[in-house]
Amino acid sequence: MSQAPVSLKRRLSTRFRASRDALLREVIAQAHPGSGGMTILDMGGRQDYWRRVGFAFLADRGISITLQNLSESEFSTVADAPDGLFTFAIGNGCKLAKADKSYDLCHSNSVIEHVGLWRDMNAFAGETRRVARAYYVQTPSYWFPIDPHFAAMPGNHWLPRPLRAGLMRALPLATAGRAADTQQAYDFVDSSLLLTRGQMAVLFPEATLHAERLALLAKSWTAVFVPQSQ
Repeated sequence: MSQAPVSLKRRLSTRFRASRDALLREVIAQAHPGSGGMTILDMGGRQDYWRRVGFAFLADRGISITLQNLSESEFSTVADAPDGLFTFAIGNGCKLAKADKSYDLCHSNSVIEHVGLWRDMNAFAGETRRVARAYYVQTPSYWFPIDPHFAAMPGNHWLPRPLRAGLMRALPLATAGRAADTQQAYDFVDSSLLLTRGQMAVLFPEATLHAERLALLAKSWTAVFVPQSQ
């Protein structure tokens, strides 16, 4: 691939991330309880993601973030993370062992499309809405031609499942490369199920949906809810 397309892709990615980070900082400011610290549950979270949001921004507001993943292997740490900013938890976002409204904000970035079928997405959304007073949930858009998990072949996620599995066997389409066998091919295919705007509206009925657009196409959707009393 030539340097020009790579540079363009990097610039677009930087622009989209900067816009998304700005929206998240705005949501945090709105959802902050106003006195004392603020608690955030980040489902599927990583420390390097929050570095982009701004460690100083978070520390100045007395924010504490619980990073929750399914296993310890999914956690990553960064050397410059402020002491006390992060805690770690193991758990399933579809069934949280946490009390109602036990956090000020529940956050997830490109996670809900990985939790399973519609019933699993519905459970994940229900827990997001239950466990915190406010939430921020981002996910790639189904109708954008490039699925970021299979970016090597635009439109791949619109094809029938058996055809997709066959292509995973033949070509290195997944971020992990070419599937070694049929079992792994279907694991790749089923690892990401993108959502439409309509589906996000059903899962998060009280939320405002923010579109991240490239030209006229929505690249991703972010469901944001902050109670009016904030």
